[in-house]
Amino acid sequence: MPGSGFRARGSILGLVLLLVLLGAGGRALWLWLDRPIQRVSIRGDLEHVSAAYLREKLTPVVRGKTWLSVDLDELRRQARAAEWIAEVRVSRQWPNSLTFELFEQQPIARWNDSHLLNPQGVAFNRDNVTVSEDLPDLAGPDGSGSEVLALYDRLQNRLLPLGLHVTQLRMEDRGAWRVQINDAFWLMLGRNHRQERVARFIAAWQRELNSEASRIRYIDLRYPNGVAIAWHGESDSKIDEP
Repeated sequence: MPGSGFRARGSILGLVLLLVLLGAGGRALWLWLDRPIQRVSIRGDLEHVSAAYLREKLTPVVRGKTWLSVDLDELRRQARAAEWIAEVRVSRQWPNSLTFELFEQQPIARWNDSHLLNPQGVAFNRDNVTVSEDLPDLAGPDGSGSEVLALYDRLQNRLLPLGLHVTQLRMEDRGAWRVQINDAFWLMLGRNHRQERVARFIAAWQRELNSEASRIRYIDLRYPNGVAIAWHGESDSKIDEP
């Protein structure tokens, strides 16, 4: 019937108008909510980095962003690019704020003079942040941090019972190793048979070298038997295994 067709067209038109109004209202609501970010809160148990450091690193990340449109995953990725930030969580806070929960890098060793190592052996830039002077001094080719750190831990476990501390550990470009003990003398370990050579040093130390520690410049363990010792002010000498 003509009347029913008219009513159907009117219903469809009404629905379209309703959707348009809802869309316009939603758009207006979105624009009202999507206001510029006015405040950034920082949380976290931070020991080394200062508030000024964090402001410097995070301000460019949020500059020009709006509250609803900002991509939180992208903010997290950019914030993690800061050297001292190991992990980040980002959340929105009504009505126009963001909260960054930061997890600081944990430095456990100095690395190649300008960097530090975290417990996973990953290097990060020191970035002029003050750290403890008691950290061991490690060095090696790019990407070798975890390997150097693993050897450092093994050496410490073997030498600490003797009252000896590894203060420097160096892995050279060709894979040779040298170790500084107690900020005093060096052990030359070479590339191979490191554990056997450390055992040889321990035996020589317990047998006779302990009493001569102040005179030792370095101990060369790269011999099939025995060790070669450089003394302060004297030429090298060799001690054979009994």
